[in-house]
Amino acid sequence: MRSVKVYEEAWPLHSPFVISRGSRSEACVVVVEIEEDGVKGVGECTPYPRYGESLASVMAQVMTLVPELQQGLTRDALQNRLAAGAARNAIDCALWSLESAKQQRALPDLLDITLPSMVVTAQTVVIGEPEQMAASAKALYDAGATLLKVKLDDRLISERMVAIRSAVPDATLIVDANESWHSEGLAARCQLLADLNVAMLEQPLAAKDDAALKNFIHPLPICADESCHTRESLGELKGRYEMVNIKLDKTGGLTEALALAHEAKAQGFALMLGCMLCTSRAINAALPLVNQVSFADLDGPTWLAVDVSPALHFTTGTLHL
Repeated sequence: MRSVKVYEEAWPLHSPFVISRGSRSEACVVVVEIEEDGVKGVGECTPYPRYGESLASVMAQVMTLVPELQQGLTRDALQNRLAAGAARNAIDCALWSLESAKQQRALPDLLDITLPSMVVTAQTVVIGEPEQMAASAKALYDAGATLLKVKLDDRLISERMVAIRSAVPDATLIVDANESWHSEGLAARCQLLADLNVAMLEQPLAAKDDAALKNFIHPLPICADESCHTRESLGELKGRYEMVNIKLDKTGGLTEALALAHEAKAQGFALMLGCMLCTSRAINAALPLVNQVSFADLDGPTWLAVDVSPALHFTTGTLHL
């Protein structure tokens, strides 16, 4: 019989992480450990309030499956026992980790995937006044980050973006509006971003307002984040988005993430790989997807004052494997 441990962790951030929905000073995660025959697998997830999740609700979801996990619940069976989300992700990744440990093979090897020696990852420019964001972008670029992800709300779009582009004329910029924009004025904002050579715009409208993107002509690719969770999301996204952002906390684990990546590419979508605020455990679980994506946004652990041990090796803008 397996033994199962479920617990919470809070990891302090070295500086507040500011998004359009507020500021956070720590990353709160749920960890699942599954041990069988002296071998342990570990999975991690980050509950996200945007999807109605909390530490308490995710812990409760996981705990309902502990008896079945002890009796040998498989990854395939898990997909039908829990809906996609953080709780399923922690369990799914723990089961992948357990299999990897049992076979004494790294997870990418288990999937016959050869990882690159390094991955360019976006570094996040958090929301602030135009001068602050421009200074942050320049500091990140000067430290080695060539791909910058600019967080925006519904204020000072032109002022912020012009200041940032002036500060880092050669950086690759992607913009994440976090559902904060509206259909009115969207065309002009998209044209502004295109004129500033922004490579991609992520989730400008609330997921419930996606219909406004149908047949909307835009001069740069638009990526679905909150609008895309699993393969079931793809049908509604055709003709509205060109790219989807895959996060294991949305897909409910690596199992569905791999299937989503395959189906999305088959339907003509480009891929982005993202993360929540998390430790290196969560990034490790997502690494089998890095070869398939146009943009990797895996800087979650770089916001932590302390990471798990052993931690992945990050320098500014680069994940070294």
